[in-house]
Amino acid sequence: TKSSSSKAAKQNTNHTRLARTRDRWSSGVRLSSNNKIKKQKSKKRVSFFFFFYKGRLSKMESAPPSCAAVRCSSLNLSSKPSVFMCQILVYEGEMERAQGQLEVEMQNLEEEKNREIEEAFLRAESEMKAVHENLAGVRMKMLSLQRALRTLTNDYKCLKRQVQDFPFMLDKAITEAKQEICLVIGEVSSTNQELLRKYKREMNLRKKCHNELVRLKGNIRVFCRVRPVSQEEQDSTDAKTMLSFDSDDDAILYLSNKGKIMTFELDKVFPPQATQEEVFQEVQALITSCIDGFNVCIFAYGQTGSGKTYTMEGVADDPGINQRALRLLFSEVTEKAPDWDYKISVSMVEIYNETLRDLLGENPTDKLDIKMNPDGSGQLYVPGLTNFTVQSPEDINRVFELGHMNRATACTNLNEHSSRSHALLIITVSGFNSATGNRTQGKLNLVDLAGSERIGKSGAEGSRLREAQCINKSLSALGDVINALRSKHSHVPFRNSRLTYLLQDSLSGDSKTLMMVQVSPLPANMSESVCSLKFAQRVRSVELSSSSSRRHENSSTSSSPTHDSVEVTGEFCCCCW
Repeated sequence: TKSSSSKAAKQNTNHTRLARTRDRWSSGVRLSSNNKIKKQKSKKRVSFFFFFYKGRLSKMESAPPSCAAVRCSSLNLSSKPSVFMCQILVYEGEMERAQGQLEVEMQNLEEEKNREIEEAFLRAESEMKAVHENLAGVRMKMLSLQRALRTLTNDYKCLKRQVQDFPFMLDKAITEAKQEICLVIGEVSSTNQELLRKYKREMNLRKKCHNELVRLKGNIRVFCRVRPVSQEEQDSTDAKTMLSFDSDDDAILYLSNKGKIMTFELDKVFPPQATQEEVFQEVQALITSCIDGFNVCIFAYGQTGSGKTYTMEGVADDPGINQRALRLLFSEVTEKAPDWDYKISVSMVEIYNETLRDLLGENPTDKLDIKMNPDGSGQLYVPGLTNFTVQSPEDINRVFELGHMNRATACTNLNEHSSRSHALLIITVSGFNSATGNRTQGKLNLVDLAGSERIGKSGAEGSRLREAQCINKSLSALGDVINALRSKHSHVPFRNSRLTYLLQDSLSGDSKTLMMVQVSPLPANMSESVCSLKFAQRVRSVELSSSSSRRHENSSTSSSPTHDSVEVTGEFCCCCW
């Protein structure tokens, strides 16, 4: 009974100690709510030790006496209480060590918690500072936005008032603008009228000066061009030239004939080395007269092989007067384009055996006739004659190719490819000035005459003989016309040949005529050269009368030119045809 009571007392003591230890552990396991993860880990450790020792104690209490006696005997203990006490002391030591470790762990957790709290406080303080700064910026921005909003509100109200007043302001501005425009238009109109009057005066003065310059040089001008000696002629024994030039006067030509020197005075003499460009420089003033509304005629005269076709047509890389004249016309027309509207049309006619043929028509063998224009202008025209409107140098080349292809050529003893017909390139320039209302119409006749050699010299027979007779007849008629103009006859025989009749408007009135006499420098051609030069002097002695040009002021037309009033100077020299 005593042992059982002591056993019960020990068990109560153990229970008391376990309860005290359990209370101590439960009070030490309280952690901060800010570190839940580490608190849970500590609870796991405490629970582990608690339940470990609790299990050991439970086994000890529930163990049978025989087992306790065995344990005590193995430990060499005399009694059971001492064995239990030893075990309890051991367990208490382990619990104290566990408690110490737990306290250290709790202290570490507390320090870590404090550090984290301090760091969180610092972060929160920094974030709070940043938030305050952002808040200050937002407040400043809100203040600026409020000011901008007030400004925009005021602007909106102002614009709204302006929009409401806009129709009235617009009407007022339009009325004022109309008044100002009317004033400016009136000033510009008066200024424009004054400028227009000055422009008309200057244009008339320019035309007058240019026409006076051409008149002073002579309405009929005569040039002479001496062709160079060919290589074949240089190789012959009779290659000595019979012509010489005056170094001080480019209008004098000397011809040596049987020891005698004949002097011919013309308007201009071109030596053999003269270029196509140099020749055209002396001709281009007449082209400008054509643009101003005058009739101009340029024709090449001379025997076969003297260089007429070369002077008028030239070659592909060195064109003659024909192509250069058209290019100059295009250049002048382009320069005057802002004020003047020009139209250039081209026709090509061949006079073969006193028959007119259209070199640009579909059937060049058809015969044409010359008639008076039914419009009452007194001008001549050729019904059915083809006219091509040219607008570029390419158009000119196509027209020339077609005309050359249709032109009739044959052979003579003097020139293997000599032309036996007169070729006329007729260029009509019509202009209209939109500012002044003036109209002009000029005609440019570029004539390549047939060879002027005598019938016996040409060696032609049969049909070639008839061709030569027709050629010389037309050239003789040209001389008769010039003789009638010189003698102031009331009747000028323009109708004696197709050539003179077609050139009537270019050989009378205030027309400008240029005769290019082509001569050969060889002694074998002396008689023909003398005849050509005498004919040139004969033409140079004639001065055309002053008549109205084919200019139409304000769309009015002029009357036909007269052929009676002429002034002749010098002696008439008979030609040898």
